[in-house]
Amino acid sequence: MATSTASRSRSSTKSASGRKERYETLHELLILKLRSLYDIEQEIVKALPKMAKAASNKQLQDAFTQHLEETQNHVIRLEEAMERLDVPAKKEKVEAIRGLIKDGEWCIKNIKNPEARDASLIAAAQYVEHYEMAGYGAARTWAEEMGHDEIADILQETLDEEGEADKKLTALAEGGVNEKVPVGMEE
Repeated sequence: MATSTASRSRSSTKSASGRKERYETLHELLILKLRSLYDIEQEIVKALPKMAKAASNKQLQDAFTQHLEETQNHVIRLEEAMERLDVPAKKEKVEAIRGLIKDGEWCIKNIKNPEARDASLIAAAQYVEHYEMAGYGAARTWAEEMGHDEIADILQETLDEEGEADKKLTALAEGGVNEKVPVGMEE
């Protein structure tokens, strides 16, 4: 089970300097969330080429490839946000993203019908997009609350791109990908 921010905040972990890091303030939570998003984005960078290769629909392949380029920029933006907070850009391992990526890998391995695999890859990718949007939304709100407007703007830019990626996936699903999957029900 993934460790939530709330349960991590009850305990302290040691930083590289040996100092205990606490997660009790909004500032500390923002840093934790940025580091978590940093891990998430780097895991997605590794997963998207596999998803693009497994997709049979050219538009879906292109959507995954385009989002890979955006995701690489998301990593850079997170590094910039952490630099502006004067904290090292490091990852906080997030098991939830690994589970979501495993879902996509399962689809690639086990769904042999190309049209059905495309539909399932869209669904798997949308799980990831929604998870990311929740994280970016929280981080952006916390940055705004603390008056870190430049950081909030950086996070909002990524949040907007994640929303557009989700809309593109929905349009692909509703625009023909789902229709190509055999229904399999007798009427």
